[in-house]
Amino acid sequence: MPSTDGQTYLVVDDDNGGHCGPIKVDGAEWPHAVHSAGPIAPGLHKIACGDTAWIAFEVRSGTAFHFDYWGP
Repeated sequence: MPSTDGQTYLVVDDDNGGHCGPIKVDGAEWPHAVHSAGPIAPGLHKIACGDTAWIAFEVRSGTAFHFDYWGP
């Protein structure tokens, strides 16, 4: 969805029921709370729930990307 200010954000809406430990984005601990927008560069990124496998996703410029499903 387009962001309200034209900047690019990631919103992690699912922390796997609190079972993630640290959520990591591109290898670094994500410092923002669940459901809170954090600035991110447009492009391809990887997210992990603690030490689980990475999931790749793309954030388009000027959007607020909501990550909301870890999948089976």
